[in-house]
Amino acid sequence: MADRKRTAASAAGGFAVLGAACLLATGLAFGPSGAQEPPKAPAPQDEGAPQDIQVPAPPFTEGIFPCTQCHDGKTVKLNTTRRKLVDMHDDIVLQHGPASRWCLDCHDPQDRDKLRLASGERIEFSRSYLLCGQCHGDKFRDWRVGVHGKRTGEWNGKKQYLLCVHCHYPHAPHFKPIKPLPPPVRPETLRGEKGAQP
Repeated sequence: MADRKRTAASAAGGFAVLGAACLLATGLAFGPSGAQEPPKAPAPQDEGAPQDIQVPAPPFTEGIFPCTQCHDGKTVKLNTTRRKLVDMHDDIVLQHGPASRWCLDCHDPQDRDKLRLASGERIEFSRSYLLCGQCHGDKFRDWRVGVHGKRTGEWNGKKQYLLCVHCHYPHAPHFKPIKPLPPPVRPETLRGEKGAQP
């Protein structure tokens, strides 16, 4: 019985020494305040996009951009009335969103070389992902982390993201149905190996 008490006391003393060593190590690691400040993250340059990205120029129709070539307030007068376009851009059939959507919901009426967010903020066409992200938040979130859309570059460094409009025509963004193709042929089938399944 006495041996058991001595062993228990010895173990308790060992734990006390171990605990004191841990406290001492913690104090040395975190300094006299007892807490270490986490490193500060750099301020984002654009809240809508990941850092260190490049975006190629949007795919404009040749001869159309900059829009202010015509929409300068002199050549073409500003007309914000919702209407069917007949003189220019009559080839555009808007099939994007509700029937009430129209050109100046996205294009800025005062500066046609810019897009306009719902807040009224003007943005460059190269930041059009912010405009798309207002309605398509889940796709925007997935685009930012590289799940939706295409990006190239370093896995842990600079990347080049394609804009939404590189894949989706902005006035009618739904893809047309694609005919499914048969699965690829397995290599062992091509080599004629025994037991290979097509």
